[in-house]
Amino acid sequence: MTDTEYNRKLDELDRLLNDPTVPMQPARIWDMLAEVAERGSVNSFPHQSGTLYSPPAR
Repeated sequence: MTDTEYNRKLDELDRLLNDPTVPMQPARIWDMLAEVAERGSVNSFPHQSGTLYSPPAR
């Protein structure tokens, strides 16, 4: 998956999860989460500013 495809999937997930006008589609959300999880690590995720954010270790 290219960076562009990955970012599009993240944007679509954000819309599906946070747009109150979009009906909840759990199966589609889980499928998309599985796709993006294959690329990224569990402890790192893109921050809104576009930079990679890793939460502090506990």
